[in-house]
Amino acid sequence: MNTLQHMGLTALAASLVACGSMAPNYERPAAPVPAQFPAAPVGAAPAGTAAADLPWQTFFADARLQKLIQIALDNNRDLRVALLNVEQARSLVDASKANRWPTVNAGLGLTRQTVGGGATTSSYSAGLLVTSFEVDLFDRLRSQSDAAFSQYLASTEAGRAAQISLIGSVANTWFALQADTALATLAQQTVKTREESQGLFKLRFDQGASSQLDLSQAQSLLEAARVSLAQSTRQRLLDENALNLLLGQTAPADLIAAVPPPAALADLPVGLPSEVLLRRPDVVQAEQQLLAANANIGAARAAFFPKILLTASAGSVSNALADLFKDGTFGWSLAPQLLLPIFDAGRNQANLASAKVAREVAVTNYEKAIQSAFREVADALAGRATLGQQLAALQAQTRAEAERTQLTGLRFKNGASSYLEVLDAQRSLFALQQAELQLTSQVQQNLATLYRVLGGGWKAAGEK
Repeated sequence: MNTLQHMGLTALAASLVACGSMAPNYERPAAPVPAQFPAAPVGAAPAGTAAADLPWQTFFADARLQKLIQIALDNNRDLRVALLNVEQARSLVDASKANRWPTVNAGLGLTRQTVGGGATTSSYSAGLLVTSFEVDLFDRLRSQSDAAFSQYLASTEAGRAAQISLIGSVANTWFALQADTALATLAQQTVKTREESQGLFKLRFDQGASSQLDLSQAQSLLEAARVSLAQSTRQRLLDENALNLLLGQTAPADLIAAVPPPAALADLPVGLPSEVLLRRPDVVQAEQQLLAANANIGAARAAFFPKILLTASAGSVSNALADLFKDGTFGWSLAPQLLLPIFDAGRNQANLASAKVAREVAVTNYEKAIQSAFREVADALAGRATLGQQLAALQAQTRAEAERTQLTGLRFKNGASSYLEVLDAQRSLFALQQAELQLTSQVQQNLATLYRVLGGGWKAAGEK
């Protein structure tokens, strides 16, 4: 037995006994974040349902907001693309699995050849054909199938992440719209009040009971209110445009009409980062992409080892077309082929190097996804820890300023204060009232954001 024959038999024996995946053993990278969220309670998480297990209909209890969210889930184009990507990935998984099975075709063939002194012979065949079926000894095809399945799972999580983002965006835009509507109403009321005040000072000025300075101050105060009215009206229109884009259609008027501020959202328990972040769909998506990259290394490694290809056929064979299906024409063929890579100009080595680098990229993206998620939760928790106190203090300040404005007005009527003091008090009260409406909306938006960054929003009521 020569050396080449010995190598071939050795390779064939190895192929038959060493079958198995060539992918590296997967180990989840350690989370590169602190063990505790800043501004979170130390120790065990508060009792309650985690955000990821809380249906969005339960968290957002307002019926109008629920209807808007459902409209967005049904019509938003970005979410529709994300869900179509899931369907496409599922089809790719099915196609990848099919590569592990032989493809059987029905075939009708004609072979003509010249032999001997120039005579031409014909051979007709009809039957079933199996062409170049690869026996997956080293799980090359299985590794490719595993990679496709991990990509499918990643696309599923991407769809969930898109839904979470959409629900959070609809809620925050709706809260902003409600706040800007309230600001426009406040500005409109203020304009009306200041128009009356300006008219009164115009009358007093005409009668010589007040100075040009008082009249100019009243006019300035009125114009400032008109500026605020124009700003809040414009911002409300921008909010409507943003909401319409999220919904994928024009928002129903009854769902965005001016209403009292929505009730406060429920608070959320916060656990340890390892418990919270690893459940976020975007983090799970990054890990599935890492698993796909890991499987691709197995497919690249398997390319260095022998492959067995099988080509087979079974059917009728005849030298005459008229005799093709007569008795005695049945025939079959089997052509196994063992291929051992010897020279490929470094292609397999380059593919393996590329797969390893792709895995390192996937590890880095996974770690970045965890760090970004940690930052988002930490930011939302910082808001939860301070916005409530800020709002309470601002509300107390607004009440005090309202009382000062009332007292200053009484003193002015009695001649004990100048109109400049009245002007200062009114301007300050209006600014505080605006700030209170904006901060109330910010508190609502922060809680909605906390719900989103903790992984809430992908589960609907009744879904397990």
